[in-house]
Amino acid sequence: MNVWIAIGLTAVGCYAVKLAGLLVPGAVLERPLVRRLAALLPVALLAALTAQQTFGDGRELVLDARVLGVGAAGVALLLRAPFLVVVGVAVAVTAGVRALA
Repeated sequence: MNVWIAIGLTAVGCYAVKLAGLLVPGAVLERPLVRRLAALLPVALLAALTAQQTFGDGRELVLDARVLGVGAAGVALLLRAPFLVVVGVAVAVTAGVRALA
């Protein structure tokens, strides 16, 4: 039953955050600082999620094939490769390292 309470509270909390966003006056949203933060927040969240999924495994730091895959993707990005090529390089390097290990 505790799981359903948590799900219900999460749903109510998400709705409250959405409602609070709709109630913010337009003048506040037009401020340069707010616009800059709104543009950078998704990038920061995606970077944090990527780092957590790459280096974390429960409660400990893990350095395995995923790290090399993300590194290879970073190199491909520096070389200005298209997105699908970047993903393919990351997958290929990760799979290759796992196959060799």
